[in-house]
Amino acid sequence: MNINSDKLLEAHIEDMFRRCDRDFIPVYSSFLDERQCAEALRVCNRHNELLYKLWGGFDNAQRKILCIYNEYNIDNFLNDFPARCLTFSYKKEYKLSHRDFLGSFMALRLKREAVGDIIIDDGIAQTFITEVAAKLVLENITKIGKVGVKISDDLPFNLEVKPEFEEISGTVASLRLDCIVSTATRLSREGAARLIRSEKISVNHFPAISVSNELNEGDIITVRGYGKFVLSNVNGTTKKGRIHINLRKYK
Repeated sequence: MNINSDKLLEAHIEDMFRRCDRDFIPVYSSFLDERQCAEALRVCNRHNELLYKLWGGFDNAQRKILCIYNEYNIDNFLNDFPARCLTFSYKKEYKLSHRDFLGSFMALRLKREAVGDIIIDDGIAQTFITEVAAKLVLENITKIGKVGVKISDDLPFNLEVKPEFEEISGTVASLRLDCIVSTATRLSREGAARLIRSEKISVNHFPAISVSNELNEGDIITVRGYGKFVLSNVNGTTKKGRIHINLRKYK
């Protein structure tokens, strides 16, 4: 966790509330990553005088823009959503990755917070990108990597979002964090405990430093150097009292 960046984000969100309350207009952030979205919700939950929403352009987006608005803007705030859907078309025989797209965007000196999720399928990719950044992309990009692309900004988002997981199953003595991390990483409990105490673990995007922290179904565990996991299922016990669990590791 970067305490300074969290404090800056908190201050920015508090300022968004003040501006919305003062000017009676929706106020938007740039794109926030999952960790920042969790922090944003923590700050927003302290307020009940205004409304707020995190939106990334489509359901289940990971990167989202925070909008603060009042009841008078409830029907309009998404119409003014400050990002545009760009569609990239290219020959299906070429395979492009997120890194290819981000490399081309960064070559234009775009910041990561200007770009939302990038969804890729055969011969097509779509992303939401801020208005200013979208203009730069439309004017300057004709290739992603070495692959020629055609870019459109008048098509709706219509790609299927298909998260890919590796399934992991096992039994644990308890739902303590060290037990779950041990199963996820295939380390011993002692090795898992060292990772936790070294502050290399987060649960639901917030740092976790207690080995005895109890987890629940649906919790997201991020292990630096090993990846991101979801405790997808807790399903009964063995005759010896160990608990059956299933984890999904994001690919």
